[in-house]
Amino acid sequence: MKKKIKTIIGMALFSIFIIGIILGVYFLGIAGIFGILGVQYQSIWSFIIFVIGIFILGPPVDLVFGAIADLSVEKISGKITAFVIQFLFGFATNWIAIFTVDTFMSSINLSLEAKLIVPLILTFFESVFGNKNEEHEKVA
Repeated sequence: MKKKIKTIIGMALFSIFIIGIILGVYFLGIAGIFGILGVQYQSIWSFIIFVIGIFILGPPVDLVFGAIADLSVEKISGKITAFVIQFLFGFATNWIAIFTVDTFMSSINLSLEAKLIVPLILTFFESVFGNKNEEHEKVA
């Protein structure tokens, strides 16, 4: 019984560690992009709330736009055209999430360029590091 508890605690701590690394890389990545683009925020907490807001708003928007993208790409035979359509829907998803969170937060000031470049970079990384299982399932 004690061995099971130790295993469960160990797996939970390992999972928390991995999720923490992923979130840390995401936070530092967006902080770096904001630094390059000159985005101003009042405090680190406003930045954290901004990123958490994107995390909360992103999945529901992605659910809708992801379904539309999948339906749009379903009948397309060209891989490049399908990739471009999925990329555009991913960009729209990220842009809507960032624009909405920026609208409700007065402690972060994003310029129009930043509102376009940040979702473009996020969409690029999502497409590069995205789920490769879908691609293998379509081929098989």
